[in-house]
Amino acid sequence: MTELAGLKPQHFLWEVKDRIATVRLNRPDRKNPLTFDSYAELRDTFRALVYATDVDVVVFASNGGNFCSGGDVHDIIGPLVGMDMKGLLAFTRMTGDLVKAMIGCGKPIIAAVDGICVGAGAIIAMASDLRLATPEAKCAFLFTRVGLAGCDMGACAMLPRIIGQGRAAELLYTGRVMAADEGAAWGFWNALHPADRLEAEAMKLAERLAAGPTFAHGITKTQLNQEWNMGLEQAIEAEAQAQAICMQTQDFARAYHAFVAKEKPVFQGD
Repeated sequence: MTELAGLKPQHFLWEVKDRIATVRLNRPDRKNPLTFDSYAELRDTFRALVYATDVDVVVFASNGGNFCSGGDVHDIIGPLVGMDMKGLLAFTRMTGDLVKAMIGCGKPIIAAVDGICVGAGAIIAMASDLRLATPEAKCAFLFTRVGLAGCDMGACAMLPRIIGQGRAAELLYTGRVMAADEGAAWGFWNALHPADRLEAEAMKLAERLAAGPTFAHGITKTQLNQEWNMGLEQAIEAEAQAQAICMQTQDFARAYHAFVAKEKPVFQGD
């Protein structure tokens, strides 16, 4: 087990306060593109979150009015053109490992998206558990616009489950921008908030989750992802086992005693 409040990443901003970690890419002058180094460091950080004892929720925030413009044209796309297949596969596996790490980190992730959210930035938002955006947010899975397939970092598996097969197919084939109101109507965005309220609303949601039964939240995240590959009977059995585990926690007992006393439960994550 480890504490991550003192983490000092080199390629993005990081802050932990009241058990909520806030991460944001830090190249606002270029709309926060990703580089080889930031991909790898984000992957390693989300992997470490599995063992973090001082973080219960993560907010992936915007910076300078934008979320992420995807892979940097000069620092990533240029070098990729000259790579052999071995190098290319190592890169695409690394980017996929970031999504795997986000899914497997055991903590709810809230994306707070303003402005540009395209390419790998759209994937990061997609891989988050909850997504808030501003009316100005522009989200696009624009891989086909640079001559690539739409099947990047799990998009063909995850996006249809969020917005439906036909809508996902349109976005992945065309690479067009999904307007914020369109994304909200389709269920991609959980809510839209004005830019001056976005981060406050994301933190309010994060605080609500952090004040809840955080061990049980981790179980919920695990089941949401594992049950993709289960039939209904297997899913019901998996949830029976998961819920029985949660019934052994002190938080379950706290909730019962608080109800009897007509008080609000104070959860402690154990």
